[in-house]
Amino acid sequence: MRSRGYWLYLIPSLVLFVGVIVAPFLMNVATSFTRWSGVGTPEWIGFENYARLLKDERFWGSFQHNVALILAMAVVPTLLGLVLAAALFDYIVKKFGPRTASALRAAFYLPQVLPVAIAGVVWGWLLHPSYGAVNEIFGIDVNWLGDPSIALATVMAIMVWFQLGYPVVIFMAGLQRVDPALYEAAEIDGASWWRRFWHITVPQIRPEFFVVLLTCTIAALKVFGPIFVLTRGGPAGATMVPSYFSYLNFFQRVNVGYGSAIATVLALIIVVVTFLFLRVQERET
Repeated sequence: MRSRGYWLYLIPSLVLFVGVIVAPFLMNVATSFTRWSGVGTPEWIGFENYARLLKDERFWGSFQHNVALILAMAVVPTLLGLVLAAALFDYIVKKFGPRTASALRAAFYLPQVLPVAIAGVVWGWLLHPSYGAVNEIFGIDVNWLGDPSIALATVMAIMVWFQLGYPVVIFMAGLQRVDPALYEAAEIDGASWWRRFWHITVPQIRPEFFVVLLTCTIAALKVFGPIFVLTRGGPAGATMVPSYFSYLNFFQRVNVGYGSAIATVLALIIVVVTFLFLRVQERET
């Protein structure tokens, strides 16, 4: 009986959840079955927008770019962050002390604190083909964000820099619960740092590994801000992603129904990916 009173405290959050997430999502799904410019009465057209999606090469091309960004925002930062966190925890702390490790951890995490717009503008200055610092330092003439052949790779490199700090912080927090005696015993037995990393660190922080990989993958699937600030999906669609493609149809082409269909498909893909991640995690644990 007493536990029923706790549900009262969930009502404000439930109301916000329904009003901010559930209701707009259902409205978006309903709009995806219409032809609508955002003004006037929507025209019901059934699955026509979804049939158009299946034949839209630009839509499928944007998902190919999304796969590349998953590599840059989820896979590479997770693996690299795991190694860096283990090095900070098991090597830097012993050699240089906890303050140095904390300072390095903060330095890695700094890009996560910066607003996306500010970070994007700064990178735009650094990579500018005329006066960018990168070209000036290396004495080269490369249009990093304006050349279709390298624009996506450039954005991927920036996103690795931007995303790396999050896995480092999460993994270092997870390492705090690992028994130090495991490392001490392995070190006494003559295990190298790499063997301690592979046989102690990796198995002990497996739950954090799944959490980081899942959250970073979701962030990569719905990435919008960096693309908007850096390239606007260009040049020639070389960095177009589904979220920005949906935005283009919503606000520039005033094809709200088609933009809603893109957003709905993207949301469903994120739900499916999350479900698969959770199932794999349950089997591993």
